[in-house]
Amino acid sequence: MLFRHPVCRPFLVLLFCVLALPGLIRPALADPADIAAASRGVVRVVLVRNGWTGVSMLGHGSGFAVAPDLIVTNAHVVEDAHNDGNVVIGVIPSQGRDSYPAHIVAYSQANDLALLQLGNHATLPPLTLFPGAVPDGMQVAAVGYPGNVDAAQGLNVGDMVTPQDTVKTYGQVSAGRSARQFDTILHTAQLGAGNSGGPLMDTCGRVLGINSFGTISHNGTDSSFFFAISMRELQPFLKDAHVVPHLASLPCTSIADLDRADATRAADDKAREAAQTAARGAAKERALDKARHDAELDVLAERDNGLAATALLLVIAIGAATFTFLQWQRGKVPAMRIGMAVVALLVIGAGFAWILRPSLGAIEDRAKDRMAEAQASGIPADDASTGGNAGALSAAAPVKLICVLDPQRSRVTVSDINDVPLQWTPGGCVNGKTQYGLAQDGWSRILVPNGEDTIAVTHYDPDTHSYTVERFLMGIDDMNRARAERSKISYPTCGANPDLARQLGAAQAAIKALLPVEPNERMRYTCQPAR
Repeated sequence: MLFRHPVCRPFLVLLFCVLALPGLIRPALADPADIAAASRGVVRVVLVRNGWTGVSMLGHGSGFAVAPDLIVTNAHVVEDAHNDGNVVIGVIPSQGRDSYPAHIVAYSQANDLALLQLGNHATLPPLTLFPGAVPDGMQVAAVGYPGNVDAAQGLNVGDMVTPQDTVKTYGQVSAGRSARQFDTILHTAQLGAGNSGGPLMDTCGRVLGINSFGTISHNGTDSSFFFAISMRELQPFLKDAHVVPHLASLPCTSIADLDRADATRAADDKAREAAQTAARGAAKERALDKARHDAELDVLAERDNGLAATALLLVIAIGAATFTFLQWQRGKVPAMRIGMAVVALLVIGAGFAWILRPSLGAIEDRAKDRMAEAQASGIPADDASTGGNAGALSAAAPVKLICVLDPQRSRVTVSDINDVPLQWTPGGCVNGKTQYGLAQDGWSRILVPNGEDTIAVTHYDPDTHSYTVERFLMGIDDMNRARAERSKISYPTCGANPDLARQLGAAQAAIKALLPVEPNERMRYTCQPAR
């Protein structure tokens, strides 16, 4: 039998407890941390009647934020309030101490959707919608406030209007079957009366649909299946209400998968670098062997030339000595003296020619000189123009970059995908106004805003020109602790000396210690010089 949860009145809670046997829940493959983080924006929707007999609670359902002050729920959850002005709506978030009044701003009975506007300046964390195809067998989680759990806990009315943790159940999609009234997703994540209006999420915590109704058996022998209103219904409904929700359509990849891929990529890069180093070493050795061979030929040639020059000068000296002896015998003293001077010069020249020959030990030195000349001639023109010291120049000037997301290395669940302009100044100054801290994990800055329950950790690696943003969706208590730690930090001015940058890096460690082991979102960017 097919049933629809109207707003969950107390007798329906009891009826559901009696009739709905707990189904066999499949092992949860969803990331509990992501589901829990997204559940911050899931609320309980209660209906209260102001009558002549006093105030009475009619029942409750679930809902979720699509904007800080807008809640999506089922039309049948708030039907009584839509038809009766004496019925008021209250919204109770899953955390904190506040509850909010609400009124209906959009209502569609045809596809069982309603949109509520919160009062009292409410600000809830909006959920992200997934507009893509929902494949058969996809793991899903249903989040909300089933009345049978409330009844089993013995909660009274006062408890139900106090913030309570959501209930999460897990299952999978059974694609191919939809309700006839409107487009739905059939799934096996267990629901109870009170889950109506709550989100059906994927493993990244993105909304796939709005839980609305399910099947139930009179004799308790049939399996339970449940229906969620699909995005094909919700998106046009929100568009007609002039609401622009946040959408994320990238595939849902876990942080563990990204870490494994990064480890594999790092191993491949290391192996590739080792192979390249070996190839460069072999090429250098071959070049050195060639340089040594060429140097050996040059040295041997110079030694032979020196030996020939020495022999030639000695032969000429012998001839000059013979000429001088003949002049002495003839008594020509002036000519004899000239001959003796010439002989002396020739002998001295022969001695210098012999001494100045390169030694065999010069072969290795000349080979190294040839290698140095070859390497110097191989410097690119742009590096050679700066004397091969481009790094020294960049140490003084900021570098303007444009950083583009690498989807293969990213997990995007709540953020928009845009290119990020970044101006990096060595020393950790970003965009001329934000000083990054320096720690063992490199340059980073932790952002703990006052207006939202999200902590962002940004990293920049000037060696690889990579920019990384990790976001952690935090609870109220954890955010308050992080804000308290942030207030203790003295942030240095941009471009401060390295010691202050290291002090900032050490101070940020207190906030890092409060963060979960894994972020809910990781975005990796590759940065290039901006044009």
